[in-house]
Amino acid sequence: MFIKKIDERIKVIFLITLVLLSLIIGKVFYIQVFDYKKLNKFANELWSRDLPIEADRGKILDRNGVVLADNLTTTSLVLIPNQIKNKEEVTSSLANILNVSYEEMKKHVYKKTSIERVHPEGRRLSYEVAEKISALNYAGVYLVKEAKRYYPYGNLLSHSLGYVGIDNQGLSGLELQYDKYLTGKSGAIKYFADSKGNKLNLADVYVKPENGMNLTLTIDINIQKSLERELTNVMDMFEAENALAIVMDPNNGEILGMASRPDYDPNNYKNYNEEVLSRNLPIWKSYEPGSTFKIVTMATAIEEGVVDLEKDHFYDSGKVNVDGSVLRCWKAGGHGSQTFLQVLQNSCNLGVDTATHINLRKTL
Repeated sequence: MFIKKIDERIKVIFLITLVLLSLIIGKVFYIQVFDYKKLNKFANELWSRDLPIEADRGKILDRNGVVLADNLTTTSLVLIPNQIKNKEEVTSSLANILNVSYEEMKKHVYKKTSIERVHPEGRRLSYEVAEKISALNYAGVYLVKEAKRYYPYGNLLSHSLGYVGIDNQGLSGLELQYDKYLTGKSGAIKYFADSKGNKLNLADVYVKPENGMNLTLTIDINIQKSLERELTNVMDMFEAENALAIVMDPNNGEILGMASRPDYDPNNYKNYNEEVLSRNLPIWKSYEPGSTFKIVTMATAIEEGVVDLEKDHFYDSGKVNVDGSVLRCWKAGGHGSQTFLQVLQNSCNLGVDTATHINLRKTL
């Protein structure tokens, strides 16, 4: 009886052990076969480090494909402190090349981080400076590609285009308005390192950057150049404080040219004050149209057939009473008898008002 009970217990224990072993084997099988990619991805993320490769910002083009905002390829300095062997030598050499103090560079070289971007002194380096750093061939010192915004026409259309910051983010104008479309998706060179930053003997992985979308404007570069030239002439001739102009296609409202003075060079926007940078006068400044709107009024009257420029006449006495209000012509005593063509030529206030009233009566 006693032996029989022991035998039953052994069978139960064996059965439980068999079930547990089956579960363990099943779990291992699931991990190895079904969950491998996900766990491998997590492991790679723990080991991988990224050397960033900046995407090109989308170009801004005129209506004919002429590039108004472009990109220049530059390089920037990135450090992996744990891979740098002789930190004092590296600090001294980089400080001399970048023309910064030893203490300032030491903050980057000795920083307890996996990757250190040397900012701002190591950003957008010239070709000569980048060559000097590359020639040192130090472990843990890397030069990575970056794109620098470049405006080939300088001041041309500057207020409308706007400018970007050191990280290629739009700060004003079209650069700011369409920043999310112009900004690309950065890539990277992925390398693998242990927890101390020592590089593992595994192949690097290149993740290609995705460039931003291009933006095509209705602006015509030739019209814009002519507009800018005439504004400069006006400023010089009249010693004006500011000037503005817009060229629009009347058939569809497309802006073919737009400029104002004072303007600035977006390649060097830091050399200008906020008052110049922020004032795109054609869309910012309020200005009474005055007599320029007489052309619109008269054109409407002609189109509606309420006046004939050469046959219809108007007598300008110099003033007229309308509902108790006295309207006066700019010329004392008025212009006398005129055709409506002469009304337009003389910019006669009362003649244009009369054409407007006739047109309104017909409409009503």
